[in-house]
Amino acid sequence: MKTIGIVSLSSGTIGEDFVKHEVERGVSRLKGMGLNVKFMSNSLKGIKYLKEHPESRADDLIEAYEDESIDIILCAIGGDDTYSIAPYLFENDKLKKVVNDKPFLGFSDTTINHFMLYRLGVNTYYGQSFLADICEMSNDMLPYTEKYFRDFINNDLKEILPSDVWYESREDYSADQMGIELKKHDNNGYEVLQGEFPIKGRILGGCIDSIYDMFNGDRYADMPEIVQKYELFPDDWSDKILLLETSEELMPPDKYRRALMYLKDKGIFEQLKGVICGKPMNNIYYEDYKRVLCDVIDNRNLPILYNFNIGHCLPRCILPFNCDVTVFEDHLKIV
Repeated sequence: MKTIGIVSLSSGTIGEDFVKHEVERGVSRLKGMGLNVKFMSNSLKGIKYLKEHPESRADDLIEAYEDESIDIILCAIGGDDTYSIAPYLFENDKLKKVVNDKPFLGFSDTTINHFMLYRLGVNTYYGQSFLADICEMSNDMLPYTEKYFRDFINNDLKEILPSDVWYESREDYSADQMGIELKKHDNNGYEVLQGEFPIKGRILGGCIDSIYDMFNGDRYADMPEIVQKYELFPDDWSDKILLLETSEELMPPDKYRRALMYLKDKGIFEQLKGVICGKPMNNIYYEDYKRVLCDVIDNRNLPILYNFNIGHCLPRCILPFNCDVTVFEDHLKIV
């Protein structure tokens, strides 16, 4: 029986009483899948404590890698300041000394953790988290989400297909909403914006909001400095397929343009094999993002595939980072 270790590397939300009903459901679901569940030492200490103690969040990631009983590392949820744990992971090579090939899964602010682990040569998985997916308040996990989570834990991720439906995000997470199903809509599948498919490469990227913060200090003035100091953003993207998805903050198109310009200024779009983009949450700015993408990239030969069920939209698949994949117009194969 595999053991899944849960880490809170960004927000400490799962330690709060107001999500206790969700956490209990998530633990029950994981056990129902035949998994043991182990919360890392600091993961349940709450929002205030973990905000004030980034070193404790870092300790939990180190603990999860060191603990031989843990087979899979699952992030509790995202947030917005996981960058602050970098000094406690990289000084004296603390993380480098313990990392191994345990599957690591998370999304949103966890984008920064993915870059941290990529920096150390560790392959990771992007797309779901404990609170956002396993703890879903509907009577069952969203079927598409559950399918890919089960494939992930069984080491059976081989092909990613688009979902037939998408769901409106929940606005009320109170206990009396348990069992209330999400409103769903027909989904149109992947959309080719430009370029020729199939393409072959290795996926890397994540939440564009977090990537924006790596270069822009408006949210955290010291974040760009820390990113640069610990070399968290790669220079070489020559074999990469860039994944971009947007958060629940619903980034306005003008900010989306600025975020893409940071990447353009780094010369990334001159190196890439292609770009794949997640469906925006609740389909907001769907058409706007398409126009901005093509306008900023300004290279009709660079393939762009849009409307992936990944990141902050619902439901969610899981994508491997830095593994060989082939992307077709209507599916993705993992080599």
